[in-house]
Amino acid sequence: MSGLLGLLLVSVSVGLSNFAGAIGIGLTGIDARTRLRVGIAFGLFEALMPIAGLLLGQAVAGYFGHIAKYVAGGILILTGVYTIWQGRRVPNQQEQPRETTGLQTHQLLVTALALSIDNLAVGFALAVYRIPIVLAAATMGVISVAMSLVGLELGSRLGTRVEAWSEELGGAVLILVGIAIAAGLLG
Repeated sequence: MSGLLGLLLVSVSVGLSNFAGAIGIGLTGIDARTRLRVGIAFGLFEALMPIAGLLLGQAVAGYFGHIAKYVAGGILILTGVYTIWQGRRVPNQQEQPRETTGLQTHQLLVTALALSIDNLAVGFALAVYRIPIVLAAATMGVISVAMSLVGLELGSRLGTRVEAWSEELGGAVLILVGIAIAAGLLG
């Protein structure tokens, strides 16, 4: 029983970074399609990374586990800086007006990857405690999707109040999440 409780606590712990990241994404404005994309991407990465960690083995996962928070933090900080830069960019007069596409797929995948890198080491740790990896992956994925959707909704509601600065605020949240992960406060 303590193994399952530990799994739930670990799942919520690693899901907190997704929750915070989803708030940042939600601040930029979201629709139902974006909610679905973010939920699926965050859930899949959270579920698949422990399996990858198990497959990589003790030596690689153990080594990567020490630097995972720095890699994840750095990627999120860079993504946040890019988001702020995109929000502050003055459109060129000669550019054709285009429809806002919302969260771009490459941004979503990079963010989901950065938020789930720490799960490589978690996958190995869970295997040591003899928790079935499929159960662990499914639990982490489901909790991640739920926490991401709550974070998106919260960010979206805040975003309607701060619409003029939503991309900059979203980028700032991603930077703060990146710093918190690198400092060991999240993840």
